[in-house]
Amino acid sequence: MLSPEKISRINELAKKAKQSPLSDNELKEQTELRQEYLSVFRTSMRDTVEHVRVFDPNGDEVTPKKVRDIQKRKKMN
Repeated sequence: MLSPEKISRINELAKKAKQSPLSDNELKEQTELRQEYLSVFRTSMRDTVEHVRVFDPNGDEVTPKKVRDIQKRKKMN
């Protein structure tokens, strides 16, 4: 998870960019922070999807095969 300080800094840079152009250093920092944020988000989303199990109204598991294969490979089931 990204630290609150980094998230705050991302927001500060975004707000500043709306008001005036960012310096080269700020642009570089913003890009790095965004990339880090996206990496953390993607990892979290991937973990969530890989752990999901889907059931129909009858109680039968209908988890997509691709997800079941990943779960089986990672020995989650």
